Amino acid sequence: MYGQDSEPVTLARDCKAIIVPAGDQVILRKGARGLITQALGGSFTVYLDGNLFRIAGEDADALGKDPVARPELPPNAADEDVEELVWEQLRTCFDPEIPINIVDLGLIYTCQLKPADEGQRDVEVMMTLTAPGCGMGEVLVMDVKDKLEIIPTVREARVELTFDPPWNRDMMSEAARLQTGMF
Repeated sequence: MYGQDSEPVTLARDCKAIIVPAGDQVILRKGARGLITQALGGSFTVYLDGNLFRIAGEDADALGKDPVARPELPPNAADEDVEELVWEQLRTCFDPEIPINIVDLGLIYTCQLKPADEGQRDVEVMMTLTAPGCGMGEVLVMDVKDKLEIIPTVREARVELTFDPPWNRDMMSEAARLQTGMF
C-alpha cells in the first residue's frame, strides 16, 4: 500500500496515537510493528494493522526518533520577528494524510498578533479544513494551538475553525498544486 519512502518501525514503548481520519485517541502498544508513512512538522503518520495513526512529536522516542527542537527568538524580538516565527510554526502543521503544510494548502484564512500583558502576545488564527466532516479537525486545531503557544512571548493562541468560505483547491499555493498535480 505504501511506497519506498515508508520506514519500518517497531514501537519502543506504549504511546498515544490518533486514528486517521476518525480523530479518536488510542494507545499503541510496545512492540507493535508498522510503517512510518509521513514524518513532517514533528509528527508522524504510521500505518499499523491496516489503519493510519498520527503520533505526536512528543512521542517521537517511541518511534526511535529525536523530538523536534523548540522555536527560539532573538533577545528583544520585535513583533515582526514573532510574526515570522508564527508563520514558520504554522508551516510545520500537516494534515496526516496530505504531505503539504496547512499554509500551502490554503487552510489559514487569517493570522493576527495582538499585544498582551508584559511584552507577551496573543495569536488569533482563523482556519478551515479541506472537508467539513474531517475527524482530524480538532486534532489540527490543537496542533496549531500547541505549536504557536511554545513560541517565546506568545501567551495564548486562539484558533477558530470555520467553513465559510468553504475550502477549494484554488486556495492552495502554486507549489502545493504542483506537488499534488492539481494544476
